[in-house]
Amino acid sequence: MKNAEIIRDELIKASVMLPLDAMEAIESAEAAWGKAETVMKAIRENLRIASSMNMPMCQDTGAFWCLASIGRDAKLSIGDVERVVNEGAHMAAEDGYFRKSIVSDPVFERTNTETNLPVFISYEAVDGSDLTLRFLLKGFGSENCSSVRMLNPTAGEDGVVEAVIDMLKKAGGKPCPPVFLGIGIGGTLDRAALNAKKSFFVSTEDKRYEKLSERIKAEADNLMIGPGGLGGRPTALGVYILEEPTHIAGLPVALSVSCWAERKAEIVFKGGVIC
Repeated sequence: MKNAEIIRDELIKASVMLPLDAMEAIESAEAAWGKAETVMKAIRENLRIASSMNMPMCQDTGAFWCLASIGRDAKLSIGDVERVVNEGAHMAAEDGYFRKSIVSDPVFERTNTETNLPVFISYEAVDGSDLTLRFLLKGFGSENCSSVRMLNPTAGEDGVVEAVIDMLKKAGGKPCPPVFLGIGIGGTLDRAALNAKKSFFVSTEDKRYEKLSERIKAEADNLMIGPGGLGGRPTALGVYILEEPTHIAGLPVALSVSCWAERKAEIVFKGGVIC
């Protein structure tokens, strides 16, 4: 099987079936009252039907976002990666009944590309010789509720929590809750936003930030936005944080919101072999 076909198959699978951790969060979620439980039952039934019929779980099959982690010893070029990623995503959009959702110009013509391309790719160098591709299928009901805040360096833990909860409160029911939250802290404005998405795959190993994520999840549930925005709990199904160093004068905090359809895929090409 060609590598583009592997990418195609994984992206189609991501549109149909959630990863195990997301499924477990949805299955184990305890709704606080009747309307919330009705929505959760509908979500579970939706997932069952999508899986059994091999059809996308949501009409917004999302934009293709990809983080390509390229081993420093890998014998390949960025051009190779870009070509194969876009080829595989194009095949997925055609074969997987994906809604055509990408426009070629953001302000003026807004003409649909009719291909769901381009894939929005970020690159990073990592140790080793492997190529790892991490994909999010990002619907814009939730992406439109994502944001970045540049906090004062003295804001501390309380400031981070306040910023995230304020962003989520303003989002309300628009991102199709219950939601998964990816949070990037530190770096620069753009790095924080990148880490917010990357955190859905690689989150912190620092116990302090793990406790911070638990605190944010609890505060999110206390908003009582609830499933479908109808009130109650849960509002957040999971909170992931990825932090990195930053400037002494700043504290960037980025929030990437995902609806309950946390569609993602991770593919590792050993030795960076891609064709």
